[in-house]
Amino acid sequence: MTSTPDTAAAPATAGTDVLVERLPDEPSVVVITLNRPERRNAYTAGLCGALVAALEAYDADPDLRVAVLRGAGGAFCSGGDVRSADEVEQGDSSPFGHGTVMRTTGQAVVRTLLALTKPVIASIDGPAVAGGLTFALACDLRIASDRARLGDTSGRFGLLPDEGGTWLFPRAMGLEAALRMSLLGEVYPAAEAQRLGLVGQVVPAADLEEETAVLARRLAAAAPLAVSTVRRLMRSGQEQDVSPALEALQLAVDVVNRSQDVAEGVAAFVERRPPRFRGA
Repeated sequence: MTSTPDTAAAPATAGTDVLVERLPDEPSVVVITLNRPERRNAYTAGLCGALVAALEAYDADPDLRVAVLRGAGGAFCSGGDVRSADEVEQGDSSPFGHGTVMRTTGQAVVRTLLALTKPVIASIDGPAVAGGLTFALACDLRIASDRARLGDTSGRFGLLPDEGGTWLFPRAMGLEAALRMSLLGEVYPAAEAQRLGLVGQVVPAADLEEETAVLARRLAAAAPLAVSTVRRLMRSGQEQDVSPALEALQLAVDVVNRSQDVAEGVAAFVERRPPRFRGA
């Protein structure tokens, strides 16, 4: 998935902690890279702020349809940087100070990912642990290399999965499996992580970039209005009973079925050609 910087599209970042690029052969796909490889892309307040800005810029850009979130240097994200003062209690000595820090760092990233109107693919190489796993699970699709490792190591430091893992982990893998992972500090190889539901696809490490690009191109070619609506309904439906979920679906159908994309999809099927969706 070779990509080239698109400086015109890149939001302001904190140094070079976050890189923003577009696929040269698919300008509707943006690649957002966590770029602290010397720390296995452990996050700091600066990185989180830059990542939130990049995600918000992606969501606001009408020319973009898909984002890929990845890490540099053979790692996705190893969680919060415990060596950085702004990631531990010393960053705010007031009562509940760490909670205040979390709301503006790791939790801000998770909230932003979940609130987007467009999809994000997590492309995972190497460790995605603790907060890194939480970031990955807040994305819509996950593809991992066969050398990826996923799990929750926060308990090894006496910490909690405070980026949002207590909410996301059970939804991804079930309550008992999530408890086992967090209480015992377990980290799983890619194949086991796939079996547990933490990732949807595992590929050889040498193929990760290209297979991620293939997945991103497929998603970018889909009807944007339908993608956005299905994404929103499936996420909100996790918190609803069946009746209000079906009512919300019916209201969405009334809108989407009248869209130009649906007319184009039907016409393309009849004419035996690929559809050209415009998101309208």
